[in-house]
Amino acid sequence: MSERKNIAMELVSIEKELKDLQILYERYFAGVEKREPIKQREKLARSLRHFANRRIVQTDLRFLYQNLATRFHSYAGYWDRILRLMDEGRFVRGGTIPPKTAPESQTLRSPADDEVENLLQQLRATGNSEGFEREKVARFLSEQREKIRATFGQKEVEFRVVVENGKPRIKVRAKK
Repeated sequence: MSERKNIAMELVSIEKELKDLQILYERYFAGVEKREPIKQREKLARSLRHFANRRIVQTDLRFLYQNLATRFHSYAGYWDRILRLMDEGRFVRGGTIPPKTAPESQTLRSPADDEVENLLQQLRATGNSEGFEREKVARFLSEQREKIRATFGQKEVEFRVVVENGKPRIKVRAKK
């Protein structure tokens, strides 16, 4: 048998193994298979490495090998990414992705928390946000609300950030 036929048969065999491995991984990710097909993946990688150092003179066979190697590496990257997501708990076997849940601190947010976050974003946008920490801003807002209530009653107020003399300041004004 000629060398060309041997190489062609080996490459066809590798292509079939790649398709079989792809099906095994899809079954594993769907939850049908219990174990990852590691042995089959290593066997296919060995077969591809065998051709990596081999000089293939025929252009069509060299193209087929390069195509198979590229497909294998693309699939391997995809499989590794899905496996990492499974390890992190962001991918559930069976093809469903769990809904993103907000941390408990965000689920019980009050309008005052949203206002603090809005002001912090405005402060960051000025570029001079040093010294403005979440706790400090929240304390400042509650103190200002108390002062305004003591002076003007139950009037609604809004806070905004202005830049005066190159420094950001939080200003208070009554809502209309």
